[in-house]
Amino acid sequence: MAIDSIPALLFKQAASQPDRPAYYEKIRGEWQPTRWADYGAQVQQASRALIALGFEAGQKVCILGFNRPEWVLMDVAAIATGGAPAGIYITSSPSEVAYILNHSEAPIVLLEDAEQWAKVLEEMDNLPHLKHVVMMKGADLIDHEMVMTWEEFLARGAEVPAGKVDERLEALEEDGLATLIYTSGTTGPPKAVMLSNHNLVWTIRKAATVADVEPTDTIVSYLPLSHIAEQLFTIHGPVVMGFTVYFAESIPKLPDNLKEVKPSIVFGVPRIWEKMYGKVSETLGAATGAKAKLVEWAMQVGRAQLYLRHHGKPLTRSLKIQKKIAHKLIYSKVREAMGFQNARICVTAAAPLSRDIIEFFEGLDIPIQEVYGQSEDTGPATFNHVDHARLGTVGRPYSGTELRIADDGEICLKGPHVFLGYYKDQAATDEALVDGWLHTGDLGSVDREGFVRITGRKKEIIVTSGGKNITPINIEERVNKHPLVSQSVLIGDARKFISALITLEPDKASAWAKENGTSVAAMPTDDRVLQSIQQHLDEVVNPEFARVEHVRKFTLLPREFSVDEEELTPTMKLKRRVVYEHFAGDIEAMYEG
Repeated sequence: MAIDSIPALLFKQAASQPDRPAYYEKIRGEWQPTRWADYGAQVQQASRALIALGFEAGQKVCILGFNRPEWVLMDVAAIATGGAPAGIYITSSPSEVAYILNHSEAPIVLLEDAEQWAKVLEEMDNLPHLKHVVMMKGADLIDHEMVMTWEEFLARGAEVPAGKVDERLEALEEDGLATLIYTSGTTGPPKAVMLSNHNLVWTIRKAATVADVEPTDTIVSYLPLSHIAEQLFTIHGPVVMGFTVYFAESIPKLPDNLKEVKPSIVFGVPRIWEKMYGKVSETLGAATGAKAKLVEWAMQVGRAQLYLRHHGKPLTRSLKIQKKIAHKLIYSKVREAMGFQNARICVTAAAPLSRDIIEFFEGLDIPIQEVYGQSEDTGPATFNHVDHARLGTVGRPYSGTELRIADDGEICLKGPHVFLGYYKDQAATDEALVDGWLHTGDLGSVDREGFVRITGRKKEIIVTSGGKNITPINIEERVNKHPLVSQSVLIGDARKFISALITLEPDKASAWAKENGTSVAAMPTDDRVLQSIQQHLDEVVNPEFARVEHVRKFTLLPREFSVDEEELTPTMKLKRRVVYEHFAGDIEAMYEG
């Protein structure tokens, strides 16, 4: 009998609700549905096609492209045939693509378009394991003996009996490798996290009990599918819980897609929520007079009612009436502008989100539930449920998860979601897994109610020349509260004092420049901007911290940190080492003399 695996559960969904929509994609300007029955048939056909290409159990399939149905179909088919999918971020360079193709020894790669094919072609002489290249639907035709269209790929499956897929499913084991998640490499080449069939199924079933997800829910898929969090929302979650996925057209079209789909589940990494916060706060901040007072009142109501909900307390009759009025006058309008009319589950993960931003959205009756975890524990480990939450924490551990704080403050986890280890890297595995405990690399604490607070990363601790240990994240969050500031990075390792590199938020900087008769390009050296930020440091930031943690100097940079410049990972995490390298001259200038 086949174990409960992601493909086996997909086939069960296809049988139990064949006519309900499994996913939608935009075709010729219209959202076109695909039924669960057809979704199952597509995975079956893709599985047969892999077998026809000689794909063996234990082999890997790499996938490189934006979120598309073909991405998901190839992913699930690889698992169904006893192999493992390995996603590659679309921002990867040719050498990075080659690294993952070679490290995984994948004989097959699925590519989105000619742009991604060009990366593979550039490294073709260095790819001894690669045998077949499959292009997603709609890609330009490529004349190369190794390349086939999606339709040609599927046609290969006609020669393979369906029973061959059943045999592969029957052979799957709970502790067998199901997928490889290549970390985004903040400190070097990516490591390949090995997750088992049981890791995936246990984690998403546990999430289903925690998050109150229903089969009628909908979500827009847009974050990188190479990341475990987006896989949980786009692939594993729908397969287990039966909800519907809409594939975004592109990141630039995401705002429009949200307004069209009006999803009930919204998942975003902190940078996405920060961008939304910037636009909404700017709009509301433009209100004056009675309207401004109305917005302030509505946000007070929103925070008050959610505070009671977080603590499991009923709303007072007065607050219920006020909420109803606030919804009609303020909340509904904000939600409509964002495409959040139906949003009832809003989640943030991958990195800490500022408490100020969470409180802002709570004031608009948009509670954001924070999840903490990493690829090595299949995504989530703790969850701040809206009905039992504490702001400033990432919630409490999932049931079945053991969590402890080591003597040095590191968060350690144990449970059925903890990974098998790193593929081809026993040394890194032994460092991360000790007696079954995952050493996360994150620093934190647990309060008396069991809520977990993240205080920083072990590897990001700044040790000044005086030997003082400083966690940068809390200070950076304070710096980022300045209205014009987008990002900040603290400097100070082996230095006499703390300094900061600061970037400006483009839209707000543009508005300020227009209002003050200057240009955005001139703002990093404009005395008015510099004095404003210095005042913010003196009055808002530094008083909150010990003297040794005070930001003594800062430099305004001419641009934001970006994924294209490799200063951010594809999930918007900061690569401090790269930032230090790119702006070494600016850093040294702050310590001269």
